[in-house]
Amino acid sequence: MLPRVYIETTIPSFYCDNRVAPAVSLRRAWTREWWKNAPASYELVTSEAVLEELGDGAPAESRNRLALVQDLILLPITPPIIEIVQVYVEHRLMPRDTAGDALHLALASFYKCDFLLTWNCRHLANANKFGHIRRVNTMLGLYVPILVTPLEMLGGNDDPAQ
Repeated sequence: MLPRVYIETTIPSFYCDNRVAPAVSLRRAWTREWWKNAPASYELVTSEAVLEELGDGAPAESRNRLALVQDLILLPITPPIIEIVQVYVEHRLMPRDTAGDALHLALASFYKCDFLLTWNCRHLANANKFGHIRRVNTMLGLYVPILVTPLEMLGGNDDPAQ
């Protein structure tokens, strides 16, 4: 059984991003490098929430982002997921935007994803928040996914040319 990876919105967004700023270029390169072998190494999943977020913006860019995830398994958003999101917000684990970070974490936790892959290092892949996430998920009896960036999944190689 392959490890399950929940693909959050920032992953296809950076994969398709064409900006030339150095930080964006690096994230794009690391994301593309990880994605190259990901389908053979992981069970890739996402959600309708990600598809909705990726659909925002310019139509051509939206199509490219959506095409990247079109074959991924979609995890259903059910009433228990919405309840988990509310607990996250009540415990100030995530911002009040219940359609965003809290929903992604709830989906990855409820469906026991091994990893939640994201470039959102403010609310998700943030070592300073992980203890709080672990406590709340443990209180709820939920699995605690590992919150990582593509760079971490590559083994920390910070030179995309290698």
